[in-house]
Amino acid sequence: MSTRDQVAEIYEQVRLRNAGEPEFHQAAAEVFESLQVVLDHHPHYADSGLIERLCEPERQIIFRVPWVDDSGNVHVNRGFRVQYNSVLGPYKGGLRFHPSVNLGIVKFLGFEQIFKNALTGLPIGGGKGGSDFDPKGRSEAEIMRFCQSFMTELHRHIGEYTDVPAGDIGVGGREIGYLFGQYKRLTNSYESGVLTGKGLTWGGSQVRREATGYGVAYFVAEMLKAANSSLDGKTVVVSGSGNVAIYAIEKVHQLGGIAIASSDSSGYLVDEKGIDLELLKEIKEVRRGRISEYADTVPHARFVPNGSIWDVPCDVALPCATQNELDEAAAKTLVTNGVQAVAEGANMPTTPQGVQVFRDAAVAFAPGKAANAGGVATSALEMQQNASRDSWGFEYTDERLAGIMRGIHERTVATAAEYGMPGDYVHGANIAGFVKVADAMISLGVI
Repeated sequence: MSTRDQVAEIYEQVRLRNAGEPEFHQAAAEVFESLQVVLDHHPHYADSGLIERLCEPERQIIFRVPWVDDSGNVHVNRGFRVQYNSVLGPYKGGLRFHPSVNLGIVKFLGFEQIFKNALTGLPIGGGKGGSDFDPKGRSEAEIMRFCQSFMTELHRHIGEYTDVPAGDIGVGGREIGYLFGQYKRLTNSYESGVLTGKGLTWGGSQVRREATGYGVAYFVAEMLKAANSSLDGKTVVVSGSGNVAIYAIEKVHQLGGIAIASSDSSGYLVDEKGIDLELLKEIKEVRRGRISEYADTVPHARFVPNGSIWDVPCDVALPCATQNELDEAAAKTLVTNGVQAVAEGANMPTTPQGVQVFRDAAVAFAPGKAANAGGVATSALEMQQNASRDSWGFEYTDERLAGIMRGIHERTVATAAEYGMPGDYVHGANIAGFVKVADAMISLGVI
């Protein structure tokens, strides 16, 4: 059997075994696309059911989360934790609170996390979790009660040497605080390394909030450098306006770029003079308002309701909102408008068809498992500080993050070249992550 047929057969088994999970199928298909060339060079990776084992989570936990709202009504949500692969270290990956969360979403995120974490070079495995709870519109007391109920079950399955969750969409410092408080209460221990993204006064790390956004900006700067260019003077479009987008904009500005557009679920904002970051932070982080308020304050800015932010011409595009936000049509528009580089700040925000458009047009494209690894990398640095009872300054931690992102870029580029696909960040990231995990799995035996 040819390697192509071998890979296709295994993928079909995975797809049928995980019916009704299109996001997981998409994430697996992207990795499987890179496996043929790996097996052509190293056929032993198909032995002992290694690929099949890698695609099957070590553990999937689903539980109910009952909680009481401010009016005394009882609600029941569903909680998830997929502990995917711990061959490199304890499971590591965020918790997402959003109505769209289901098992397939969590599995796709956890599967991506395996390779992302491997690319950082740090000793962490892959996992992910969350709930279909929507914190939007809920009071502080309701969010606290939900988090306490969620942790009442989750605490049985996590620990600093077992599984270390962090935040994701809908889970920020506030939620991490409530989750950690309940963990501490239930376990009667101050195991600060059990969660990352904590507050600075109780075990958190400098740069953690900024890390994913900073990391994607560092990565795209390395991409441009590899093409004998830089961010200096480049126009940048950043989708989203949460932590990732805001701090990607901040670091883009620090590196000489000009972020001209941002978005939220109501539409997108364009400020050709460069986004006023302090105003954006005031609207989104302090007021928790809508991005349209920016245009109400800045006369030369414009707000476009319900449009596609990818219609805005730019040199660099950073999709930082959610999965599959950048489709084939949007990719074609970006290419027509002269985009030079695209780096994913969110998890799988570009559809397979969109990725193909960028490849066909020879646009440098970096997948999320490489470009947005800054968040989990800094989480691992937080774990390191917790283990040593230490605390690092902002500049030192930022330097460590920049070094990690440079290392990911170097490994990705070198691996793509080694396998005969120079400049292909997708194959480079997939193969580098896979080989590291696969080699460790072989060393540990069939477990």
